[in-house]
Amino acid sequence: MNWSSHRLRTGDEFRAVTRGGVRSARSHVVVHLSLLSQEGDAPRVGFVVSKKIGNAVVRNRVTRRLREIARAHLDRMPPGSAAVMRALPGIEQQPFAALEADVVAALGSAARKLERRREAAR
Repeated sequence: MNWSSHRLRTGDEFRAVTRGGVRSARSHVVVHLSLLSQEGDAPRVGFVVSKKIGNAVVRNRVTRRLREIARAHLDRMPPGSAAVMRALPGIEQQPFAALEADVVAALGSAARKLERRREAAR
């Protein structure tokens, strides 16, 4: 899979998703989900892993783990949507299975909130 077509790249894209979308939090991850109307059908994902998480090695490991979870669940995201996954302190100590369960639950919750918001706007 070509991951580059599924990436959020600019600060403006990250801000649009975090400010204009819905939010769902779990113990170690927050997922912001939004529809970007000017974009194509491919869902897009970005990651925010701050220095509160750890040094560069730890942050990169957390980002890689989140990327693999997102890659496996892109098909669950609404077409044309964009997600920002923000890591919270303690995420680096989570086992992969627990982290995946948190991310999947947060994505599902955010998708339901987004759908309710779209229905209310109609």
